[in-house]
Amino acid sequence: MNEKPLVVDLDGTLIHSDMLHESALRVFRDSPFETLRIPFLLKKGKAFLKQHLASLTEFDPKTLPYNEKLLEWLKQQRAEGRHLVLCTASDSAIANRIAEHLGIFDDVIASDGVSNIEGRHKAAALVQRFQQHGFDYAGNSNADLAVWSQADKAIVVNGSSDLIKKARNISTVDRVFPKREIGFTAWRRVLRIHQWLKNTLLLVPLFAAHDVSNGEAWLSLLLAFMAFSLCASSVYIANDLLDLDSDRLHPRKRNRPFASGLVPAWKGVLLAPLLLIVSLSVAVFVGKQFFFWLVCYFTLTCAYSWVLKRLMLVDCLTLAMLYTLRIVAGAAAVGHELSFWLLAFSVFLFLSLAFVKRYAELEVQLLSGKEKIHGRGYHTADAPLIQTMGIVAGYTSVLVLALYLNSDAVLKLYASPKLIWGAIPVMLFWVSWMWMQAHRGEMHDDPLVFAVKDRASLSAGVIFAAILVAGTVGVSW
Repeated sequence: MNEKPLVVDLDGTLIHSDMLHESALRVFRDSPFETLRIPFLLKKGKAFLKQHLASLTEFDPKTLPYNEKLLEWLKQQRAEGRHLVLCTASDSAIANRIAEHLGIFDDVIASDGVSNIEGRHKAAALVQRFQQHGFDYAGNSNADLAVWSQADKAIVVNGSSDLIKKARNISTVDRVFPKREIGFTAWRRVLRIHQWLKNTLLLVPLFAAHDVSNGEAWLSLLLAFMAFSLCASSVYIANDLLDLDSDRLHPRKRNRPFASGLVPAWKGVLLAPLLLIVSLSVAVFVGKQFFFWLVCYFTLTCAYSWVLKRLMLVDCLTLAMLYTLRIVAGAAAVGHELSFWLLAFSVFLFLSLAFVKRYAELEVQLLSGKEKIHGRGYHTADAPLIQTMGIVAGYTSVLVLALYLNSDAVLKLYASPKLIWGAIPVMLFWVSWMWMQAHRGEMHDDPLVFAVKDRASLSAGVIFAAILVAGTVGVSW
């Protein structure tokens, strides 16, 4: 047994995250104006800033993205009787809560509002406590090189090959815990590229007006699609950063790149505004009206992320409006007028899908034995009522479609108007099918993502499109 104490870093080592960054994000989420004070608080020292942010926020140590392989090894070391010390630049209030939760550390050394225990300051504190070369140290960054130079052995966690090489030049590297690579799949999930499919709703006005041969309109829509997609990714990143706590309590969302710590939060903080700037720059080329609706979409999405998603029913209405805004923006991009029928159909259909999304989340929480969705205004007991309202909204959208098919507009647009009535049973089937899948607990968190992967939904979409094409071209009875 190694009798020398094993000292373990927290941020980026024991957990795949940084508690300072997370504290700042929680303050930004809960008290946005408080973040304006950060530059002034920083003048009093980094340790003071950490203590102040820690005092303003709460976190659940059980949900943090721990390095499971390292933690398993630490537990083995503890079982063999080794003295374990958690030594971190994070504030002592945070470090003590994590140590108390894990129950494997004999001592905690952390920043205290005056001293920032990082780099050479950490090295000095450990040498004073255990003497030079009187301890082993597990760390993950260049700041830990100063500590490894004073340690007996180095344990490199989540380090690059360059860092491992530097550590070997100044100390004996006893063990290496490999760094998780951030590949294309991770960045695809960060941007949620699969969600860009929703932005094909921009094309609806062009097809509804039977103007698909307009080449100039297609160019505008291509730019509009790029602008909306980049804007949506920017919002998704911001939403993920502000929703870390709720995501970590969800059985699937906890594996998202930011919630799991695979991608550092600071990269998201830089990427989100960059994507937004590029999005707005592209939108300028589409036109003023489109730019206006894109800004409305972004504003409403931000309001949803900060406040509206926590308000019962308001959240679903907002989601329905966000879907509908894509259709409105698509019309603005090509300069078409929107009909009352299309707007009414969209609002009711997307309201139904929003209720599907919330119902699916309630079912997940119900199976987990929880009574409420974290960060939402719903109780699991609300699921039957949400289901009823969603089904009613879905069938109402079909009713609007039926009334539209009896209007004068259909006679002008379609060569065989009666044939279009075939779309009614297709829509009735699809709405019923989606709710049946949700009721059985087979619905994805996002119903549109589910629909593009579901064979029955894709078949219904193909049949629906074929009926519209046949009605447009004209088929004899």
